[in-house]
Amino acid sequence: MVRRVLFFRPGLADGGADRVTLTLLESLDRARVAPSIALVKASGALVGDVPADVEVIDLRASRLASAAPALARAIARTRPDVVFSTASAANVVAVAAHTLARSRAMLILSERSAIFRDERSALRTAVELRLKRLAYRRADLVTAVSEGVARDLEQHLGVPRAKLRVVYNPMVADDLERLAAAPIDHPWFRDPQTKMIVACGRLVEVKDYPTMLDAFARLREARTNVKLAVLGDGPLRGSLEREAKARGLADHVAFLGFDKNPYKYMARARLLLQSSRAEGLPGTLIQAMACGTPVVATDCDHGPREVVTSGTDGVLVPVGDARALADAARALLDDDTTRARMAAAARKASARFSVSASLARYQAAIDGAGA
Repeated sequence: MVRRVLFFRPGLADGGADRVTLTLLESLDRARVAPSIALVKASGALVGDVPADVEVIDLRASRLASAAPALARAIARTRPDVVFSTASAANVVAVAAHTLARSRAMLILSERSAIFRDERSALRTAVELRLKRLAYRRADLVTAVSEGVARDLEQHLGVPRAKLRVVYNPMVADDLERLAAAPIDHPWFRDPQTKMIVACGRLVEVKDYPTMLDAFARLREARTNVKLAVLGDGPLRGSLEREAKARGLADHVAFLGFDKNPYKYMARARLLLQSSRAEGLPGTLIQAMACGTPVVATDCDHGPREVVTSGTDGVLVPVGDARALADAARALLDDDTTRARMAAAARKASARFSVSASLARYQAAIDGAGA
């Protein structure tokens, strides 16, 4: 039986969850799933990439918090078998709309990040916890992108383990080799004397790019032929560019913006840096590892330690420790043998995050089966 699945998100921008949702829309078996998607606003870098057979419902809401009535009308009109919210911030709205519509559809919520995060105020965290405790009770199933996030949901929101499924994101593209081989115009990547480091992710507080810039400045003190390319966009881009300039790094750090194909940069880099204060499942680490690029990342809650075995296929350092980040990066840049060993181990470790493996788990969730 083909199940009609209505996905729900604020939009389809350039974040990891946006790309995961697009992959689901593209790749779910049409013999089993007929997908559609409702967006608070039909905007963002990936909206134009939604497959032609997927209806895009523009709720035209002014903001996420006011989207419940419009989403309820969309649910009532389309009468899906499954309503699937793929954004942590949208889950409470999805529950409200499902209730307003008096829908009998199976309701699946996806939690994608740590519940407690440093950049959020205590008041915001308390309000979110209260709302989610009430809302998640109404869900038929809650998917978590990592075991750590699943433990958070069980411990802090009281979600019964029987309602939880760990579903890793589909991060390793089936055509990775083709994407990784795509050409790059930027001159730094064509210079064999330049040791390239790549970072990738939204330019937001939780990614803690100031610590990364601090680490890179320390690295530059001893390694003048190293440069950093940052892929991604976000509200902090201007301030980060100014900070790089103030540190004297303007000629050595390039903010390249969002690119739909990060693999081509990762595959040509000596290593990937990540300085996050919190994660759910760090897709950029997985993608870099699949390209055979060692990673140096902060050991934040929760995803990195589920992805990286420190010292084997990458290196994890304490959160907020720029010196440790710089020292680990320097050691890898200086040791070709260790870097090659880690690269081989990283490729092998990334296989469990393939699109096919993840899709099987998503399909099981949609079918209401165990993962």
